[in-house]
Amino acid sequence: MEKQKTECSSFIQSEAEFRGMTKGICELLWLRKLLIELGYKPTSTMNLFCDNKAAIAIAQNPVQHDRTKHVEVDRHFIKQKLEAKVFQFPFVKSEDQLADILTKAISSKAFHNSLDQLGIGDIYAPTCGGVLA
Repeated sequence: MEKQKTECSSFIQSEAEFRGMTKGICELLWLRKLLIELGYKPTSTMNLFCDNKAAIAIAQNPVQHDRTKHVEVDRHFIKQKLEAKVFQFPFVKSEDQLADILTKAISSKAFHNSLDQLGIGDIYAPTCGGVLA
């Protein structure tokens, strides 16, 4: 029984990631069209980084499964764009996924590492050392 719950929750998480990927792709396509309209034609494939291997597999696998029937329209849309090499899904480890700073509860250390990677500094850091002389 516990195994079924784990599989079900894993699938739900993968489906949520997959749906998020679809929305991300729509945003990327909008940005691509905007860049073209501004006179800058992107010359390389766009990357949509994902930390969920199951969601990447759903997007890249052309075989329909009973568990993915309800996301078929999204899957075909993504598959079409993948085949046209408009974008790709490089896998990124969860600890390197900078978007998680906004969506998940992470440790203080991971939070500050993400801030450093994003180039966001603590504006109060110079005054935290004590009273100025």
